[in-house]
Order: sequence, then structure tokens, then C-alpha cells
Amino acid sequence: MKPALWLLAAALPLAAQPKLLVNAQTDTRSAASGPEREYRTLLAAQPQPAWIGYSVPAIRTSSLGCDYVRDSYATAGVVHLEPPDHAVILFRVENNALDRIRVLSPNCEIDAGGVPMHWLNDVQPAQSVALLVSLVPERERTGDGAVRAVAVHADPAADQALERFLAPDQPESLRLRAVSYLGSRNLDAVKKVIAGDPDVRVRERAVSGLANSRQPEALDLLISIAKADNDSRLRAQAVSGLGRKSGPKVVTTLTGVIDNDADPNVRRRAMSALQSMPEGEGVPVLIQMARTQRNPELRKQAMTSLQHSRDPRALAFFEDVLKK
Repeated sequence: MKPALWLLAAALPLAAQPKLLVNAQTDTRSAASGPEREYRTLLAAQPQPAWIGYSVPAIRTSSLGCDYVRDSYATAGVVHLEPPDHAVILFRVENNALDRIRVLSPNCEIDAGGVPMHWLNDVQPAQSVALLVSLVPERERTGDGAVRAVAVHADPAADQALERFLAPDQPESLRLRAVSYLGSRNLDAVKKVIAGDPDVRVRERAVSGLANSRQPEALDLLISIAKADNDSRLRAQAVSGLGRKSGPKVVTTLTGVIDNDADPNVRRRAMSALQSMPEGEGVPVLIQMARTQRNPELRKQAMTSLQHSRDPRALAFFEDVLKK
């Protein structure tokens, strides 16, 4: 994130407990001396199941869910058009040990199941990141949410932590998770990974993570990799990522890959990407390919992609074909 955005995040108030927290035995305490001290104190004193939670400024990401808050599909709800600017970090503890970590939108209705909820106020984002980083080694084996919790923080400490997780001496599973989140936060770091990381799986994951970024530079980088990278595996990942994007540049790139790439797998990925583009943007191109593509294998792949799209225009195309 840019420095100006960090300053904005730092200026945001540290939120109180969620408004929609229900069915909880709640107590509130200050973590002005650091959340790790309160967390360790509560962990040592908590043999029965309980939750420890707090809120921090967050990057705006669609991965924080709960867009609908309602009792049933028959009742009115609240639609949040923009992602929240805070995240709720929750730790479940039992038998004096950490059981799991959850990251939620403050728009969620959170039902604590009648167990104690220890809510911490005055949590500073950098101190929260430090606590979560300290928990990563013990949670690594079970794939817990500590890394994801770090990644939602709107604070430079989160970028620094994710880059440390990417060090070559870290476990591959940790490196893969870290690079997945960097794509929406730190494009320069992702570029370095793609250009020179010794692990091809990490490079592939870095390319895939670019599709989550809203930065225009990320789209340009995906297009560049899809067109010209020497590694066909990276080209295939870039093509798949473009299937989640929209716009004429994406359509033109995918069409060019289908026409020119030497690797059949990359061409197949490009066909699938056209089919998966938002709002069916790639369907007219697939119909044109199914009508005019001279390569019989590519024409067959275009028709298969149209069949899977279930788009009304694809159905009309097949009806037209059957009439002839």
C-alpha cells in the first residue's frame, strides 16, 4: 500500500466490539500495554472454551464477507457495496491453548455460542501483527488463519511480516500463503518473486495472486506475463488470472494467446478464461471462434467452453447450428 493510505489507516479510530455480537458473555479490557500481554494472560487463565477478539484497520478486500445481514431470505437485509475498513480478529482458546483464529467483517452477525468473549480495546495494528506473527510457527502445521489475519491489516508491519514469511528458508506452505496475499498489497515484492524466486510453485502462486489486486499495474503485469514469459506454467497462471478481469485489453490478450501461444495447455487455459470473464464478456469471442476458427481442435475447445458457459447467447448459437 502507498504511504498516504497507511497514514489514512492510522488515523482511523480503533473500533469497539462488533454491533452484531450476540449470545456472548462479554467482558471488555484495555490492551494499551499490548495485545500479546492480554492474550497470554487470558490464555493461561482459560481452561474452558472462550474467544478473545479485537478490531483493527484493514485493507479493503472482498474476502471479508457477510454482505447480507438478515434473519432469512424472506426478510430485508443490508447490502454493503464496499468492503469494510476494519477487520475483526478472533482467537478461540480452550484448555489453555489456542484452538483457531478467525478473521471476520465487522458487518457479520457474530454468535459466540454462549461462551465468554474477551474483547480488547486500544489494540495498535503493529502490535497485533507482532502477536499473530508469534503464533504462526505453532499454527503452521494445521494451516490456521494467522497469516491471513496478518494480511488484512492496513499497516506496513503486515507487509514486512509477509515478506519475512517469503524468505527462502521458510516452509514452502508458508511461503505460498504469504505470496498469495502480497499480490493485493505490494506489487514490487511480487515482481521480485516472479522474476527470481527459486521455487516455481511460489512464482506460480505469485502470478495467481495478481488477479486479486485492484491496481492497474497488476493487470498490466498479468498481460505481460501471459503474452511473453518464457515459462509456460507462468503464462498459464497469468491467463487464468485474466479470466477474473474485464475489459477490451483482456479480451484482446486472451485471443492473441489462443492464436499464437505454442503451448496447448496455455491455449486451453485462455479458452477457459474467456468463458469465465465477468458478465460474459468473452462469450462473443468464443462464438466467433466456434464459427470461423480453422484449427479444428481450437474450434472444438471454443464450443466446449460455450457449452460450459450456459450463456443465453451460447444457447442461441447452438440452436442456430442445429438448424443448419
